[in-house]
Amino acid sequence: MDTKDKIVLFAEELALINSPTIREFADWAVGVLPDYFFTVAASSSGKYHPPYALGNGGLLRHTQAAVRLANTLLTTRTFGDQYTIGQKDAIKVALILHDGLKHGDPMQKHTVKNHPMLIRGYIERKLMEDGFSEASPCPLTMVQREAIYSLIESHMGQWNSADGEKMPKPVTDAQKFIHLCDYLASRKSLDFNFDA
Repeated sequence: MDTKDKIVLFAEELALINSPTIREFADWAVGVLPDYFFTVAASSSGKYHPPYALGNGGLLRHTQAAVRLANTLLTTRTFGDQYTIGQKDAIKVALILHDGLKHGDPMQKHTVKNHPMLIRGYIERKLMEDGFSEASPCPLTMVQREAIYSLIESHMGQWNSADGEKMPKPVTDAQKFIHLCDYLASRKSLDFNFDA
């Protein structure tokens, strides 16, 4: 699958990002996600996600739902007033990428338990492979990327554990918000209308 096709699949979610530099980074990051991300189900066993997130493209739909839930909540004063526009954009990018390596790198048959911890190294490696350097810098600084990675790494909340590997639990309001959106998008009792 080529980069343009991947970006088209996330067109609505990417359009929710206000900052041109954060959007440029998000477009690039979506383009380097492994092809399997766009075709696998959100739950390899079918036990942990609603019907819309199962089958071919289920992980993509789960991710789209999480981003759209976040955007909806961020338009309210209750949630949105506590974040700057840049922070809201970082939340959206983190949700777009949160399960980007759900089956690992290289791809495994089932969910890789420590997948929240893999995205940092994967993105940084892809940046080097794509020739980003001081002469041709990444659109986001390392500090901005670190903020996004920290949101991704704690996205599984209380289920953030992998065979003895200590993974961070959400602590900041933004980390808890990411977990909430991911959790809601995974509930079997909640359906999502992608046409609304």
